[in-house]
Amino acid sequence: MRLNELSTPLATLLRRWRQDPAFRRRVASWAWAPAREAQWAPIPEDLHPRWREALRKEGISALYTHQVEAYRAARAGAHVALFTGTASGKTLAFLLPILQALCEDPQTTALFLYPTKALAHDQLAILRAWLSALRLPVAALPYDGDTPGEVRRFVRERGRLLLTNPDMLHMGILPQHPRWAAFLSRLRFVVIDEAHVYRGVFGSHMVNLLRRLRRLAAAYGASPQFLLASATVANGPELAEGLVEGPAHIIEADGAPYGERHFILYRPPLLDAATGLRQSALTAAAGLILTFLEHGIPTIAFARSRMAVERLLRMVRSAWVERGGDPEEVHGYRGGYLPEERRAIEKGLREGRIRAVIATNALELGVDIGTLEACVMVGYPGTIASVRQQAGRAGRRAPLSVAILVLTATPLDEYLAGHPEFLLRNSPEAARFDPDNLAILADHLRCAAFEWPLSPGEPFARTLDTDWIVERLIAEGEPLYRNPTDGRVYFAADRYPAQEISLRTSTGDRVRIRLGGEKGGRVIGEVDRPSAPRLVHPGAVYLHEGLAYRIVSVDWEQGEAIAEPFEGDEITEPIVEARWQLDQERDRRAGE
Repeated sequence: MRLNELSTPLATLLRRWRQDPAFRRRVASWAWAPAREAQWAPIPEDLHPRWREALRKEGISALYTHQVEAYRAARAGAHVALFTGTASGKTLAFLLPILQALCEDPQTTALFLYPTKALAHDQLAILRAWLSALRLPVAALPYDGDTPGEVRRFVRERGRLLLTNPDMLHMGILPQHPRWAAFLSRLRFVVIDEAHVYRGVFGSHMVNLLRRLRRLAAAYGASPQFLLASATVANGPELAEGLVEGPAHIIEADGAPYGERHFILYRPPLLDAATGLRQSALTAAAGLILTFLEHGIPTIAFARSRMAVERLLRMVRSAWVERGGDPEEVHGYRGGYLPEERRAIEKGLREGRIRAVIATNALELGVDIGTLEACVMVGYPGTIASVRQQAGRAGRRAPLSVAILVLTATPLDEYLAGHPEFLLRNSPEAARFDPDNLAILADHLRCAAFEWPLSPGEPFARTLDTDWIVERLIAEGEPLYRNPTDGRVYFAADRYPAQEISLRTSTGDRVRIRLGGEKGGRVIGEVDRPSAPRLVHPGAVYLHEGLAYRIVSVDWEQGEAIAEPFEGDEITEPIVEARWQLDQERDRRAGE
């Protein structure tokens, strides 16, 4: 094992744990994967001189094999899907053909779709760095809910590379397509990053959203290529070709190098042998994080809920301060933090000022958070794919890394303790969706008719008769009108159908948490409105970045909760109770 040859703090710690009988008794399984060398390929000869010079200045004299394969397939006009590991250079793989096209034609446009705003802003910095290195006078701009109104016109008029998310494409771009005519008419590439997240309802919406994008691009004379990047899934080709609804060049051979990786299934210490009572998973995880901090090992930890993140953060930070550590070296990261807080934490991680971050799955996707060597997961996150994504956040650029799954007392975690092969030998789950689900399809047909009239026989759906569905919607009173002259169908109502449809089946409406009752008090966080009655009701203790606040009052109409600092030790957790009542009986089987 290479572990025996390394002298890093992590290698020393892992060797000590291997020899510690007390630690070994808590280990349900310890697996490892050896380091792997890179598989190189020459830089393509047809790459633009600007590209070759930029790569040379970055010290890149060769590319990974999958990067060259992606470049050649894209240059041949194919849709391309990359299913390679974390930190394998997927971003450079799809930037090669896009920026090559911009070198040849500066009027080319490309749309980059990311599932989260955080990931889009992270990738923006990388993209701008390459544009600067290539000396391309091209604007790469974000367009999302945080983009000020006075900036949006500039983005529409000047943007060549647009970074956004599916929600903004759905509500802010496609329904306003006349304002985007110049961009759409020159649209050559659409990048879909983290494609594995598009499953279930979200994935079904995404396919219909891409159908709407393609038909509008065609209306403006464009036929874009799709470039997809994804973590490994069980059905990669099916996912890629299902999203773009056409053949795609699939790349699954990963040419990137990887350091040695260790994976440990860890059971918390036994407190009572007679009853089998063990230490809580949060307490055990806190102990592991503190051990990594003491050894100077950069660490990320994942907990399954916002409350668990804040509780674990308080435990680790207070214990770290007691040991003489700097509290600013430990931070939380979750939904509800303000955008500027999240950017500051990401920057602190990249610069090495923050040595431990405790997060929900908000950091599971590929935001660049620097070189982390250890990952601690509190409880099985629900899928093998999530385990691999979270574990992959450590070791992106390190010769050695470790991921520890701290098992809870739940039946599923107990099963994993006895059957570690479930995690270690099975492939990640398949990504499934059903874009022709009638409810979802009908919603997007309304949007499509609003954006551009539906032509007779237009194959918007793939497995259903689009004309038949439209006629049913008209018969049921939907505001769709078929022109008797040319047979085209228009949306005939003074409203905006996209605003009525959530791609993620959750509302974007938020409740702000404001400190102090005086007008103009500082906003310290936010929660989505459906969660607000459980998390920020009057009297609730709200935890934010390890600090406690008591909710004094809530103005539901204004979407604002007033909080004050709280010095007590107690916390509040909602108890959710569901009751079912038979409202009407429609049928009963014979004999019942």
